[in-house]
Amino acid sequence: QAAASLTRPRRFMVRMGLFLILVLLVIAALIQPIAEAFMANPALNGLIAGAFVAGLIYVFRQVTMIGHEIKWMEAYTREEAGAVATSDKIKPVLLAPMANMLRDRKTGALHGQLSAGSTRSILDSVAARLDEARDISRYLTGLLIFLGLLGTFWGLLGTIGAVGDTINSLQVGSGDVGAIFDDLKAGLNAPLDGMGTAFSSSLFGLAGSLV
Repeated sequence: QAAASLTRPRRFMVRMGLFLILVLLVIAALIQPIAEAFMANPALNGLIAGAFVAGLIYVFRQVTMIGHEIKWMEAYTREEAGAVATSDKIKPVLLAPMANMLRDRKTGALHGQLSAGSTRSILDSVAARLDEARDISRYLTGLLIFLGLLGTFWGLLGTIGAVGDTINSLQVGSGDVGAIFDDLKAGLNAPLDGMGTAFSSSLFGLAGSLV
């Protein structure tokens, strides 16, 4: 009965997949400006994209792992009801302590029942491991925000230095207004590159943490 009441994570995987498809469609629609923003600082933005992909893989893996544990529980319940033994082919991870306690040390087969105290302690350990996994996903979300802010301050520092160099390089005493404006336009390229780094990294970091 306990196994029958467990909720399979399949519908949540479907929702996650549909949301990811929606994100990919948005990226495809905005691919040109996104590519230009990415090239503002390929190294840092590539690091942010790598952390984002790693977070996606980790979250999908965690949800898949829960489904694996449910399959093992259902297989064990069928064995208790006299069905064909299949739980030995499915190796649980989160419920590994429970499987070890239910296994006969001589034959290696699953058998018997657990006491209420043993079941509670095992479930508490499973809850603790799930909380740890959830903390890792939260850390990855915060890491994306941190990398975005790091790029923001990195770009702003470059912008401030470039503006100072541009002002110092202007030859105002020459009296040639055209030459002054040409020098100003040439000198503004570096500050604009710094602003591109600042805003693009913030864009990728915040968007990645949101997803």
